[in-house]
Amino acid sequence: MMTAAATVLYQKEGSIAWVTLNRPKVLNAYNLDMRDELYTTLEAVRDDPEVRGMVLCGAGNRAFCAGADLTEFGSAPSQAIARQVRWERDVWGLFLSITKPIIAALHGYVLGSGLEMALLCDMRIASDDAVFGLPETVLGMIPAAGGTQTTSRTIGVASALELLLTGRRFSAQEAFSKGLINRIVPRAQLLSETLATVESVLAANQQALETVKAVIHRGLDLPLDKALNLENRVAASSLISQGGNVQTWQSPVQ
Repeated sequence: MMTAAATVLYQKEGSIAWVTLNRPKVLNAYNLDMRDELYTTLEAVRDDPEVRGMVLCGAGNRAFCAGADLTEFGSAPSQAIARQVRWERDVWGLFLSITKPIIAALHGYVLGSGLEMALLCDMRIASDDAVFGLPETVLGMIPAAGGTQTTSRTIGVASALELLLTGRRFSAQEAFSKGLINRIVPRAQLLSETLATVESVLAANQQALETVKAVIHRGLDLPLDKALNLENRVAASSLISQGGNVQTWQSPVQ
């Protein structure tokens, strides 16, 4: 099944949802239409029991996403209205609410909001031609899609500050060395390698996958002793056979 909107494509292949940012003529720049359509698409992924995992990618040859379309987001009449609009379509919070594994396939320019979107995914696979950057401070702004928080949580405070304060662009190899992405693959193999990865992930028990993801994210907000206690409680609530298959899952992550 495929549904097409002006800025987002959604295709289901078995239990995998492919979500494609679709403004290739402007490097898949994130605009208001894309925000609304991506929000609706992510809701469909979250609520569809047939979907077990998701791939996020960008259309065209030049970019995954080159950031926000400043001709729209830079013209909001006031900060109050901008905050209200974000609250009404909290795409970033919706990303985090999805319990299913999400893998980003990154190529070309991965800048600003594009990188921030990728950081809300669980894994990031990049082609060897990918170029990364968080240029907001150079433009007199700060990242508005979670970048100040997700970057530091992913690569540490020192590395995050260096990238955010300088706004410089950097290569896939540097992104890999910092731990910002999980793998680098040849451009021609990006989608096939991403598909193989998501299929490998989905071979595991679905409840186990979703619970591990929830425990990790919940634990980041807790002191280590409380996070370890959370892990112990969740592990004790599941009965696992010798073969590793979850038989029951008594207690969700609270």
